[in-house]
Formats: sequence, C-alpha cells, structure tokens
Amino acid sequence: MVTMNLPGPLIEGRFWQRDNRFRATVTVGDETTKAHVPNSGRLHELLAPGRRVLLAPRLTGSPRRTAYDLVMVEVEGHWVSMDARLPSRLFGEAVAAGRLEAFQGYTLLQPEVRYGASRLDWRLQGPAGTCYVEVKSVTLVANGRGLFPDAPTIRGRRHLHSLMAVVAAGWRAAVVFVIQREDAQGFAPHDAADPAFGQTLREAAAAGVEVHAYRCRVSPEAVTIIAPVPVILL
Repeated sequence: MVTMNLPGPLIEGRFWQRDNRFRATVTVGDETTKAHVPNSGRLHELLAPGRRVLLAPRLTGSPRRTAYDLVMVEVEGHWVSMDARLPSRLFGEAVAAGRLEAFQGYTLLQPEVRYGASRLDWRLQGPAGTCYVEVKSVTLVANGRGLFPDAPTIRGRRHLHSLMAVVAAGWRAAVVFVIQREDAQGFAPHDAADPAFGQTLREAAAAGVEVHAYRCRVSPEAVTIIAPVPVILL
C-alpha cells in the first residue's frame, strides 16, 4: 500500500501525565520535559503513566514551547500513531498513487475544501467524477474493533451532515476512518462514548455516504495503510 516515512530518528521516552489537551509530561532518560500532543481526543486507554513513547524533537524555528512532539505510544507490544493530522495526508498520498481500490480514477486532489458549514479534508476530481471525503483518525481498539470517537464530537457530526448534503446534491461522498495501529480487524462507531455520532453515522450511510475503514502498520520509521477492514454499523 502507501507508506508515509516519519522524520527521524525518533527519541524514546516515557509518558507520565497529560497536563492539558495538547501538552504532556514525559521523561527522556533522566530528564523530565514537556511534549506536544497532536491529538485532541481523550486517549485514556493509550496514555497510561509509564508507557513507552516515541518523540520527535521540536523543529528549529518552531514557535512551540514544548521540546518534543509525542508521535507514538506502545500498547501491548504495538506502536500506535498519535498524530491526528497524519491520516488525512496519508489518505491523500494513497489516492494520488492509485493505491486505494475504492478511490481510483481521481487525478485532482484539493485539500481543506469548504462545503456548507464544514471544512472537509478532500475534494477528489477526475474521470471517476467528484467525491468529497472526510478522514478521521482512530487510535482506540477494543475487542478487535477500531472505535471512533473516544469523546463526544459535535464537529464530527457536522462533517457527516455536510457529507449527506453532498450526496443530496448529486455527488459522491465518503467518510474514511484510518486506524493508526495494526491490531484492528474491523471498525465500529463508539456508541458508548458518543451515541449521537453513531446514530448520525448510520443515518449518513443510509443516505448514501460511503463509510470506509483502513488499518495501518506502524513502526518508528513509517506508517503504512495495509488493508481495508469491515465496517460494522449494526
């Protein structure tokens, strides 16, 4: 499939505390420092004190005060990619390379396109027509299923309503869940965390919005989309 190489080398550390949505306390060797968390989810199942993490040093010239970005956490022997920004870029590269069977026939990819009340991740155009796509990052897996979201998301529901409006206007629309870990055999909405999102996702699917999910192989060097997984909406 398509691989996104990560800037490296990454630095190993330990997670200890989440200070707020976007900052965590970590240790690197004997040093306690701060790391940016590029994911606004709750992440309770992932960010447990003492867990091994991989950190990217802050880029030279960056205005960010934290010394590192927290990019991966180890869970039960598997690396999980934490960066919620990565799935959209990875999806775009996979489509451009013609590597996703469900999204072949598109030659023009426009990111961050506004439609209605939402800014959607992609508008794809080409011989296959026009398709609007919203990509969601999934990091939580339970009982073999990737689950989204891990906290209530009004924004996520708004995206689905915009995708339904796309279908009503006569275009193709899809929501794509990229599971940033390898141990998922399927995907389902996380009704326990946000039943309203699950209900809206089912309504969107019934209205013609396509729902796709892919799992990834994650290593300290790269993140790779390796396979689609079944979507369970029952």
